[in-house]
Amino acid sequence: MRSHFQAGRSHDTRTIRLYNSVVHVDYITTGSEVESLILESNLIKEHHPEHNIKLRDDKQFPYLRVDLDKPYPRVAIVRRLKRDGARYFGPYTRAGSLRETLRTLRRVFPYRVCSDHKMKTVTRPCLDFHIGRCAGPCAKAVSPDDYRAMMEELCLFLDGRRASLEARLRSRMQEAAADLRFERAAELRDQLRAIQDVLEKQAIISPTMDDQDIVGYARGQVSGLVVVAILAMREGKVIRRTGFVLQDAAGQPGPDIVAAFLKQHYGQTATFIPGRVLIPEPLPAEDAGPIGEWLSSLKGRRVVLQRPKRGERGHLVELANQNAAVLAREEEIRREGGGEVAYARAVALGEVLGLAAAPERIEGFDVSNIQGREPVGSMVVFIGGRPAPQAYRRFKVQTKETPDDYAMMQEILYRRFRRLREAGKVAEAPSEYAAAPAEAPAEPVGADRLGPAPDLILIDGGKGHLTVALEVLGDLGIDVPVLALAKEEEMVFLPGRPEPLGLPLNSPASHLLRHVRDEAHRFAVGYHRLLRRKKARQSELDDIPGVGPARRTALLRAFGTTKKIRAASAEELAAVPVVGKAAAKRIWEHLHGASGEGGAGGKAGDGAGDDAGRTNGR
Repeated sequence: MRSHFQAGRSHDTRTIRLYNSVVHVDYITTGSEVESLILESNLIKEHHPEHNIKLRDDKQFPYLRVDLDKPYPRVAIVRRLKRDGARYFGPYTRAGSLRETLRTLRRVFPYRVCSDHKMKTVTRPCLDFHIGRCAGPCAKAVSPDDYRAMMEELCLFLDGRRASLEARLRSRMQEAAADLRFERAAELRDQLRAIQDVLEKQAIISPTMDDQDIVGYARGQVSGLVVVAILAMREGKVIRRTGFVLQDAAGQPGPDIVAAFLKQHYGQTATFIPGRVLIPEPLPAEDAGPIGEWLSSLKGRRVVLQRPKRGERGHLVELANQNAAVLAREEEIRREGGGEVAYARAVALGEVLGLAAAPERIEGFDVSNIQGREPVGSMVVFIGGRPAPQAYRRFKVQTKETPDDYAMMQEILYRRFRRLREAGKVAEAPSEYAAAPAEAPAEPVGADRLGPAPDLILIDGGKGHLTVALEVLGDLGIDVPVLALAKEEEMVFLPGRPEPLGLPLNSPASHLLRHVRDEAHRFAVGYHRLLRRKKARQSELDDIPGVGPARRTALLRAFGTTKKIRAASAEELAAVPVVGKAAAKRIWEHLHGASGEGGAGGKAGDGAGDDAGRTNGR
């Protein structure tokens, strides 16, 4: 214990946390180091101490239980290991793996799944018997000896002794054929083929024919979680991969992680201990001998703990590490649905930018147009590092019809933040914005039109866009951290820094920034395309007062095209049903104007004359 509290030593994260929180030290004397390991495992499982690495509680792990003490044993899924004389197989940390195992078992070994009570009370066999998924012990279609022999073969299969099982099935098939029991021989042949199909899927084979577990571990790329993977090798073949997520292991050294896992896994969850365990890290000096001795005492014969560096066994350990990395990534993706990884990215971004806390609400802005036509802007919102689509906003740019991205960005930022000004803390608005309509807000894509002030603003662009954003926020008296993210080279520009921030592309903070920027770009481009499609579908007749869908449809049916409608006289227009003389006069004057060449509506097909006015009237 003294080694944990020596001043001047470099300690790991866990020891530092322990040192800062310890109040009193108590101890229990044991007869040996092996007994102390057992006691430690029991105390960790009972008390779940804050500073110890912990396996996920084994109550959540499903096992397969075979009760061989009964005349007709059955297979059941259980959550607890008990000393009741039954055989347990597992744990199966993934439900998909367990379902696949059960499907294989029922096809090869038609064991019963009904309860003992139901088997005693039924009067006829169920559907499983008729489709070959049950041997029919309830109908006495199979003797207890034959059924028990089948269940012993099932246990060999689950134990990984598939080569031995294959040899036994082949021998029995040949005996049945020699006795002219061809139907029984055919059944054994089908079982043998099913077993061989499973064996053919096995790609990792060791010539030593050993039983060994290969342990590997990996840390999550974003969240810091630790996942341990075990490759179970039986008779020289890897038959199963199992993954375990460790709690409170982030920042802990590799040897401590491996030692804690071995003690808890083989003391709590494992149903079989092989003769050799390959590990990816050397165990701490104080644990290496006791853990090996403890495992040997549990198994009843010597268990070898080995950390190979090269050769076939070194390759197997590297393979286990790769499997752990895959499982860690899958776990991060799963947790991201619950926000854990996303929030970890927000925390990392806050640390990189030097913010007082992780940015809870991030708003990203972008503009989109084609040569100034149909200019639009977008605002996307990320809360806790995750997109919040209900808070997204989109803007029709009102003050610019020329391709000026800086001016467009100024407008949408001003319209977004002007209502967030605090009374008496804002300078007068620039004259350019003073001309903007008082009610030209963003089109809401949700019930709330504004939302709270963000903790961070991200602008899609470079130094120029960042300068524009700082000017708008300065004019409005709003003090919010802001940055710009340029495309292609992914450069991050911050206020007061002449050079971009050096941020690795694979870092969590960079992932979050690019996600916000890409989402803002996607939302802006999508709105721009929507407006372009609406413009393309619009007719020049839509801009004429008094011409609704009925009159427009009647005119187009009568004349065919807008060009022919323009060429018609007022009398010809009035002759169309539902139009009338007064409406016909308005239509003719609008299409020809005072000079007869154009008018308020512009040229045919232009349709851009009063778009802003119609937008303002929404």
